[in-house]
Amino acid sequence: QVQLAESGGGFAQAGASLRLSCAASGRTITAYTMAWFRQAPGKERELVAAIPWSGEYTYYADSVKGRFTISRDNAKNRVYLQMNSLKPEDTAVYYCAARNGPTRYRGAMYDYWGQGTLVTVSS
Repeated sequence: QVQLAESGGGFAQAGASLRLSCAASGRTITAYTMAWFRQAPGKERELVAAIPWSGEYTYYADSVKGRFTISRDNAKNRVYLQMNSLKPEDTAVYYCAARNGPTRYRGAMYDYWGQGTLVTVSS
């Protein structure tokens, strides 16, 4: 079992930056693909960014490309999401997720989830 705990959410004005952190426990995440999803009110959950165990490539949703950066520190069992140039449409609950396998785009393919952290961006 892997337990995931997100932190770093909060309020921000448009154009500001936030850094989300996901701490994993229970098992090392070295072999896991790690991802950040988000769900805005009234919308479906969407994949924001993902990074495989090797970190050799990353995936980003078109809406966040050039603004968000996912990274991982396997030694610390942590994953991060640096969010720059925030927009009001980035407002959502952000979830950290893990799967034992290659990157997938569907949330149902992920094995473990955190509780989520709320990001609110005002205009």
